[in-house]
Amino acid sequence: MLVKDIMTQNVITITGDTYVLDAEKIMDSHKIGRLPIVEDGRLVGIVTKDDVLKASPSSTTSYNQRQLFYLMSKLTVKEIMKTRVITVTPDTTVEKAVTVAQKHRVGSLPVVEGERVVGILTTNDVFYKILNPLLGIGQTGRRILIHNAGQCEGLFRVLSLIIKAGINIKTLWIPKEPDKQNLILHLDTEDASSIVLDIEKAGFKVESREFEA
Repeated sequence: MLVKDIMTQNVITITGDTYVLDAEKIMDSHKIGRLPIVEDGRLVGIVTKDDVLKASPSSTTSYNQRQLFYLMSKLTVKEIMKTRVITVTPDTTVEKAVTVAQKHRVGSLPVVEGERVVGILTTNDVFYKILNPLLGIGQTGRRILIHNAGQCEGLFRVLSLIIKAGINIKTLWIPKEPDKQNLILHLDTEDASSIVLDIEKAGFKVESREFEA
């Protein structure tokens, strides 16, 4: 899967001469935590909600409220923006993009073609468009954990029983755990008691996993 398949395309951007207070209002109104800064169609920086909060004068300063407001009203984002922006291209794989984001400890990656912003990839994009479908979050059904069924033989035996029972599988996951090869299945059924019994008769230990649909 590529970044262009899940990125947010309608990116809200601002220019460097935007006042910090206005940038904060834009982020609040659109419920976003960062704004790419563009000049003449070229990405030159990014400002986040944390940047805005850090730029706000402390209440312990010697300025009075009127002076504080005046200072903040004149402050522009180009004075506080990050100019070293970590970016990816639309054709970057999602796996590589996530690796880049984790390496640099950033929660979003502007997506650029050349120097032009064409999208943005955020943690929400990854969660809602990949992780949620992968784990079946928000879907009905039943989730079960089968101990020691994550290797080829055990996987084949369990899946054969499920196919024989005529039950569809929504998601299949083998967690990476030391010395364990467990299998987690999200089954497309509201009553998994019969198939659980069949799997247990085949010699496997089965646990039900509760989750919110």
